[in-house]
Amino acid sequence: MQTKAVLNQNEVTRILAAARAEAEANQWTVSIAIVDDGGHPLALERLDGCAPIGAYIATEKARTAALGRRESKGYEDMVNGGRSAFLSAPLLTSLEGGVPVMVDGQVVGAIGVSGVKAEQDAQIARAGAQCLA
Repeated sequence: MQTKAVLNQNEVTRILAAARAEAEANQWTVSIAIVDDGGHPLALERLDGCAPIGAYIATEKARTAALGRRESKGYEDMVNGGRSAFLSAPLLTSLEGGVPVMVDGQVVGAIGVSGVKAEQDAQIARAGAQCLA
């Protein structure tokens, strides 16, 4: 039998705080979503001034990163490279800004961010995902 780490509420709070700090340091108004390794929501925060749709997109980016076990940018790169079939994949968004949270080489969840430029969303998500390292 294998064992693996799971995110608890303390770690979710730390991830959310690290991502929020990165966003606020850059004066970026975003939504931040954290999910477990199955893509189920654990936390969502929409910073003041972020459009309501950001909450939905951030959640989908996080789910994509958790279920795909990779950054959501990988799917965006595939679509941009001509693999348009990925546009119709269920439970998948091909937008940059979803990053898996890794512990001991295993995906234990993911963070998704939406509200600013794609690379800025990813920067915030990485700040959150890497805070447990």
